[in-house]
Amino acid sequence: MKAPTDRAVDSATGRPAEWPAGGPVSDDPALQGTRRAASVVLMRDAEGGPQVLLLRRAVRDGDMRSGVWVFPGGVLDAADPGLHDRARGRDEVLSQRMQLPCRGLDYAIAAVRECFEEVGLLLADGPDAALAQGAAIRPSLQDGQAFADWVRQAGLTLAVDGLVYLAHWLTPLGMKPRFDTRFFLARAPQGQQALADAGEALELAWMTPAQALAAGLRLLPVTRALLQGLASHPTVDAALAAARQLTRIERQSPRLGRDAQGVRPVLPQELAFAEIGRLDPEGRGEVWTTLAPERVVTLSPRVQRITCGNGSMMTGPGTNTYLIGSPGHEALAVLDPGPEDAHTEAHLQAVLAAAGGRRITHILVTHTHPDHSPAARRLQALTGARLVGQPARHPEWQDMGFQPDEAPEDGQRWRLGEDCTLRAVHTPGHAANHVCWWLEQEALLFTGDHVMQGSTVVINPPDGDMAAYLASLQGLKSLPLQWLAPGHGFLIEAPAREFQRLIDHRLAREAKVLAALRAQPAPLGTAELLPQVYGDVPAARHGVAERSLRAHLLKLQADGLALHAEGRWQAA
Repeated sequence: MKAPTDRAVDSATGRPAEWPAGGPVSDDPALQGTRRAASVVLMRDAEGGPQVLLLRRAVRDGDMRSGVWVFPGGVLDAADPGLHDRARGRDEVLSQRMQLPCRGLDYAIAAVRECFEEVGLLLADGPDAALAQGAAIRPSLQDGQAFADWVRQAGLTLAVDGLVYLAHWLTPLGMKPRFDTRFFLARAPQGQQALADAGEALELAWMTPAQALAAGLRLLPVTRALLQGLASHPTVDAALAAARQLTRIERQSPRLGRDAQGVRPVLPQELAFAEIGRLDPEGRGEVWTTLAPERVVTLSPRVQRITCGNGSMMTGPGTNTYLIGSPGHEALAVLDPGPEDAHTEAHLQAVLAAAGGRRITHILVTHTHPDHSPAARRLQALTGARLVGQPARHPEWQDMGFQPDEAPEDGQRWRLGEDCTLRAVHTPGHAANHVCWWLEQEALLFTGDHVMQGSTVVINPPDGDMAAYLASLQGLKSLPLQWLAPGHGFLIEAPAREFQRLIDHRLAREAKVLAALRAQPAPLGTAELLPQVYGDVPAARHGVAERSLRAHLLKLQADGLALHAEGRWQAA
């Protein structure tokens, strides 16, 4: 991997010109200070399934990538654009696929060059004597210009048309150096022997993707993700065909987060990803990727979060309690103080410690399920705060002992200082008495269980109502929100998108219920419907899923689409 250089394109000819000193210039702030790089995933057919070539990187002090297993690749070289006319492929076609205005060939040429330099495999056509000479003179070609000169002198044509664009990844902010890397997939050239250069590549291994994933190798997140994507293909041809069918390849931009093992890249699909972006925009790697019991997390100058140690199948990592107040003002509100169980005392002591001497004046609850409101009585006894929330409407699975001092009206406001206003938003559905709380100054909504992260909530009739739940979600879409703070999980960004995702999910499940009823003329019981409607849900959760199934059936009945008699259901 050489020192990064870059070139511009001559506006008159459209051909690569001399790159400006100091590297590329990009209008995208995310790419400032990054090095353009290319990597190639080489595959070959073998007994037991297609194999990929991996190399173990050199070990260097202070390098987070030290000793990891990766695919061949490296940074673009100033000499790469000079080989456009020696590459079998059209720049405009590849650039369009890579969503670039031009110069996509630069990346493909760099991938071919780096592959030859690091592992000795040359993706090229030309005189047999020249190809055979490559292995012998390879040590003298560890320079972009030397490689370009040899390609021309030997009469070689780089087979970049055999490379299929596969992925685009950006090194997390905070890691040095940062690479803006394009990945390609290619069939390994036949008749050539892979050999590590003993510089960048210490050793090589051919393995199936499944073997590589199971071998306990140190892998970068991008390497792991690409191996996972390739593991299902039975042949190299199948893998190449699938890569060609990818219509739009989005850039993946991990962020740095912290867990018990230290700082690591966090992928966009991980639950902590959005919160890391909000709390650590500079990429310091200080935000935790786990919700540890009683850890105080400062989400903003107005909001702190403490997760109770009551994690379970139903509560995920545990119930979130939030402390809310205006900076510099002594009054605080505590939202959802949690359950009354073995965790209560430690949890409430953590809440009081986080308050830091400020006065807790209000204890708010989103609803009266046993993991959210019971500790309110104990906290009230310790602080004298007023209880605010809706009492339970039905006895099943409810904290019937919760008796509020004040039941909030929909839209009612509470001021906690000059610049901290909470507004009650009635959201029946998961529970008939469910209230979300809107922190207006931060466009943030505390969602309780109306929206959970990483899971859908149970709708349990008669207290739960599917039609009401969907209507509440639809109503929340009109609020000017930027963030959601759920009762279980990390902060969630893009609220309107999340609300619509949940609506679409519930309606898709409803459609499966209706299709199952219409496919069978005889009436069906919920036990018969469950495996048809919730076949994608583990059997261990079917008891919980049956409650939401009943909610769907009752909604279909109210809509005139289903009939119920003697405990069995059929399409209307």
